[in-house]
Parts: sequence; C-alpha cells; structure tokens
Amino acid sequence: MKYYIIAGEASGDLHAANLIAEIKKKDPQAEFRGWGGDLMRKQGVDLVKHYRSMAFMGFVEVAVNLRSVLGNIETCKKDLLQYHPDVLILVDYPGFNLRIAHFAQKHHIKTCYYISPQVWAWKRRRVRRIKSDVDRMLVILPFEEPFYQEHGVNATFVGHPLLDELAKLDATPRISFVRRNNLSEKREIIALLPGSRKQEVERMLGTMLKVIPHFPQYQFVIAGVSSLDEQLYQSMIGDHDVKLVMNQTYGLLQNASAALVTSGTATLETALLSVPEVVCYKANRLSYRIAKRLIKVKYISLVNLIMDREVVKELIQGDFNEEKLVKQLQLLLTDAKQQRRLLEDLDTLRERLGGRGASEKAAAEIVGMVK
Repeated sequence: MKYYIIAGEASGDLHAANLIAEIKKKDPQAEFRGWGGDLMRKQGVDLVKHYRSMAFMGFVEVAVNLRSVLGNIETCKKDLLQYHPDVLILVDYPGFNLRIAHFAQKHHIKTCYYISPQVWAWKRRRVRRIKSDVDRMLVILPFEEPFYQEHGVNATFVGHPLLDELAKLDATPRISFVRRNNLSEKREIIALLPGSRKQEVERMLGTMLKVIPHFPQYQFVIAGVSSLDEQLYQSMIGDHDVKLVMNQTYGLLQNASAALVTSGTATLETALLSVPEVVCYKANRLSYRIAKRLIKVKYISLVNLIMDREVVKELIQGDFNEEKLVKQLQLLLTDAKQQRRLLEDLDTLRERLGGRGASEKAAAEIVGMVK
C-alpha cells in the first residue's frame, strides 16, 4: 500500500517515524512519501520537503511568511494528487494539515489524523471541518477521545507515543555524560530547553540565561537541536557560564536536577523523565494578545492539561522574567515537600497516558483502513 504522511516539526517527525516503523511490520510492501524530517527519511520516506522550511510559529510570523506557507500548500496538493496514496496520514501541524485534509477529501483520498490539533483549546469550529474532512482521528491525550466523540467524530485514544520512545532509552550514566561533554563531575546540572524552532530560541534563551549567576553551585547546560544551526546558540551564549550539548536532550534530562522548559512537547518529555521543571513561554506581543482571546484552557503545558490542575509552574509572557524564574527554580531545588508531591503527581500522569504501545495501536488502525 502507498502511504503519504505529513509532519511539520521535530516532534511530529519523531512520532511519524515510529509510526512508520510499526506500519512496515504490518504491511511489508508499504511505500511512503511525505513531508517531515531526517527520522522519517531514515525510515524510508521519499521526502518532498524538510520541516525546517515549514516551521513558522505565531500569528504574526505566519502572516509575514504567508507566501511561503501558501506555496508549500499548493506544492503539497499537486504532489499528493500525483502520488495518489491509499491513505493520507496527517501528524499534528493543523494550520497546514487541515487544509490538505479538505483537499484530500474532495479527491476521495482516505485521511487519518494522528496526534490531534488542539481544537479543545481554541478554534473549536475546526471540529466541524475535522468531522467532514477526516475519516479517522487517532488521539494521544485521554480527554480527547470523549471530546471528539461528543462532536460526532470517529476518534480513538491510542495512548501517548512518548511513553514508547522513552521506554527505549538506556540510562545515560552521569559520569560518561559529563565527561563526554566536558562538564563538571561535582556540580549538579540544570537543563535549559529553549525550544526547537529558531523563533523560540531567540525569544526564550536570553531570559533563561539570566538566572545562571543566581545559582553558582550548579552548572547550566543548553539542549541544542539538530534542526537549528549551532551558531544560533553560540551567538546568544556570549560570556554566560553555560555549556551547549547538541542532540542529547534525553541524556541531559536523565542527568539534570531541574529544567527550564519552553512550552510544548518537551514539557511532557521532561515530566515523564521525572525532572522537576518550570514551564516557560513568551510569544510575539501581538500573537500573544490574539491567542489570549482565542485560547479557552486554563493551562498551556501538557502536564497540567492532562492532570487538570497545576502540577508544574507556568511562567507566561510577562511572568517569564528573571526574578520569577529564579524564585521558582529555587523552590524546585530546595523544597523537599514540593519535590515529593511532584514525583507522586508524575506517576499519576503516566497512568493517565495509557501505557505503552501507541505507535503499534495507531499503525493497526491505519493499516486496517486500507486492507
């Protein structure tokens, strides 16, 4: 069977690659074409375009790059028709993927959406579009299945694929990690995760770096990602006493005592690795004003959304500043009662995410659509 799969950012590339690996087990003759990243390419996807050229975040940024966005959509439509897959698989990335879903439906191409757009948070009118344009929704958060079913959408909760990904990890011994990266063997590590997009790093990292002088007994380490040029990080580091490690986020978190994390999938990854964290977020001022009017949820981090209460502290927009970062990080590092309560909450979080096997379950549903 022929599968066309679209992922527009690093996390989507990871989950799409794991899904493809499971599809190949169930359909050994499977052929793949799509949009995504290096991990998808390694799984044999004939890649049309890399997500690096697609990752625009925020209302203003999308508007500024609108010509490029629309050009990508038109290119994708033409390529999809030419390839004409047995099923189209859309992975998150709703601004792009929902347009492609509508186009595919008009051309009678079966469509499965894996990892839901956050329509429960904002733009709930999109549920109507999903109902008409998507044949199957495979969701990864426990509250999404009843939400969609209430709106008449064919949705199935398959569990969260991060549980599978993290289960693959071997423990990274501290001694080998610190020696490999020329870190101190004596000082505990605080991880800085400023995001996976250029705009995020430019907006978040500078403020994160300001906390370093307040914690001289710790060493700070930035989690760099391969989709960004290392020079971007170096240009911001300047004279700060901080190390940069590239493509070792999980190893870094496994050896960190705490983390400052930009809102996104990384907040959940950090929590599932049992690392105390402060969730950080700052957008373009106009984009934030627009989002604040539209978003209808109490929290921005997946951890708090899943638990439906504040388990990890969120510092958003104006609250994301040096003073509040220092205060919250100090609490994480010194408040033993809070640390115990957090670890108990994170055990509950894992239970709510449904256990392992998300990629395998999703693959079974997709292959079942076309066989």
